[in-house]
Amino acid sequence: MTYTYKYPRPAVTADCVVITREAAPKVLLIQRGNEPFKGCWAFPGGFMDMDETTEQCAIRELEEETGLKVSELQQIGAYSKVDRDPRGRTVTIAYLIRIDAPVAVVGQDDAAKAEWFPMKALPPLAFDHEEIMRDAIKIIDKV
Repeated sequence: MTYTYKYPRPAVTADCVVITREAAPKVLLIQRGNEPFKGCWAFPGGFMDMDETTEQCAIRELEEETGLKVSELQQIGAYSKVDRDPRGRTVTIAYLIRIDAPVAVVGQDDAAKAEWFPMKALPPLAFDHEEIMRDAIKIIDKV
């Protein structure tokens, strides 16, 4: 059955904030291989397919872009500022993933690189990922 909507619909993405449980935590970032923000650092993530949940999207995108496989994640929040993505109206659901220590990762798919950064020394982040990082830290601080 085909539906026709008179209202435009935004795209949905999922982003992964992967943070280690070390005394000096590290954060997994990818260097974007494509525009927008080509060459800038961001959280692994991407567009949700029509046949998956945002959780499934997050897990898939993390593996596609870094090789890291996970099964447990915690929602940080939804981010929907009108101008958060220059490609068009995009809403992202961000997820927190905690692992004990950094593991080997490699930039794949549309990620030019994947690297671990000290949480206290992150490079400037693309999109609204600095806001997402602040919210992830609030969750960690409550634990």
